[in-house]
Amino acid sequence: MSYISVFDVLGPDMIGPSSSHTAGAAVIAFLAHKMIAPPLEKVEFTLYGSFSKTYRGHGTDRALLGGIMGFGADDARIRNSFQIAAERGLAYSFAPCDTGDDIHPNTVDIRMENAMGRVVTVRGESLGGGKVRISRINGVSVDFTGDYSTVIVVQQDKPGVVAYITKVLSDSNVNIAFMRLFREAKGHTAYTIVESDGRFPEGIAESLRTNPNVHDVMIVEP
Repeated sequence: MSYISVFDVLGPDMIGPSSSHTAGAAVIAFLAHKMIAPPLEKVEFTLYGSFSKTYRGHGTDRALLGGIMGFGADDARIRNSFQIAAERGLAYSFAPCDTGDDIHPNTVDIRMENAMGRVVTVRGESLGGGKVRISRINGVSVDFTGDYSTVIVVQQDKPGVVAYITKVLSDSNVNIAFMRLFREAKGHTAYTIVESDGRFPEGIAESLRTNPNVHDVMIVEP
């Protein structure tokens, strides 16, 4: 028999009128901003489904912009995210999109560019009650929620790399809750996503980067 918690009934602690369109949007963008080194200079949001139809009225635009600047779903600064973005010199845009009938109705594509010229793209879906799913990174299909501490390893798809990742985590006494591998194609870029019950220790990203087949490491703490 399945059950739900009181938090599923009451919804998240949040700023805004909708747990799906406001809190969920803020969480998606908050997770995305963890995947690129600051400072962020430009961000483009492409909105699908109901996001594209109601993003102004439900404050989805303010929530996305606040999340990408590192504001949590309950941060009162979300109300003033347009002004704060202007003060920080962050360029942003919102583009409603009517295509993609097979896409979850509360979906956003986020394209981020930092001061070093690096570009990262993230697709997120707001599932309701403030819960979200990250379903794509840089065009590669992935699947994680951000409910756990998460390390994302961008690597070349070669034998031994996953074993190296698990050894580094084991040596650092990391308790793995979930671990999944996603890849473009055999031998191409792959993403190993590891979710842990506890926070990752300091220096874990640097240890993982010592393997020549590891291109990047992202740490996303909830």
